[in-house]
Amino acid sequence: MTRAVALLKELGNHPNGATAQELALSTGLHRATASRLLLTLAQSGILTKTDSTFSLGWEVARLGRIADPYRGVRPHIQVILERLSSELDEHVSFSVVLNPTTLEVIAEAHGSYMLGPAQGYVGMKFPLHASATGKILLADLSRAEIIALLPENLDPFTHQTITRRATLLGQLSEVRTLGFATIDNEIEEGLFSVAVGVRDAGGSLIGVLAASGLDRRMKRSGVSNFVDALQTAAEELSKALSLTSH
Repeated sequence: MTRAVALLKELGNHPNGATAQELALSTGLHRATASRLLLTLAQSGILTKTDSTFSLGWEVARLGRIADPYRGVRPHIQVILERLSSELDEHVSFSVVLNPTTLEVIAEAHGSYMLGPAQGYVGMKFPLHASATGKILLADLSRAEIIALLPENLDPFTHQTITRRATLLGQLSEVRTLGFATIDNEIEEGLFSVAVGVRDAGGSLIGVLAASGLDRRMKRSGVSNFVDALQTAAEELSKALSLTSH
């Protein structure tokens, strides 16, 4: 079992597949042993064999969709969000970075005021240029990466949506300097949102924490108050998420 797991992990480093000989050399297994284990895994659907090349199969993809890497730490995340939502009396959400250009909401907590769909936002993805969470993600990219990712003209959602990439690039420069991002009626009329990044010990962006509510109410409370509370909670989330790596 240990040897089979070693082969699976090594195949994760070869997105285009690898031969039994290559995998045997990488894992230190005898070639005959590696070949036998690889063929067994291929027969079960864990791996796919094309000619002499093995790659991760459909069964790994199916299991990956079922797996929840945040299951163990999700209760800790929820406690932090509930406390923050109670403090701010607004809707708060936490999104994880799936890849350098994709976020997904995995947890949220509601304040006293109803906001958004009854089923909540968990599992949803939002346009990067028209969401505070998306702006945090974009600000973590280089100018060249943003230009390659976004078209010159961006989709409008309201009359205040930023629809010019050049304008967005200027705002993202401010986001990097300030350490937080906002949207003001940019994805939905009357909606204001403030977001900050959540980073691991090495400084890599692993998630985004956001507070959202009615624009007039949040502006009256003061953006700086939200930023301070969000940044404090982001530090707690960073520590909680570090549990998943141990």
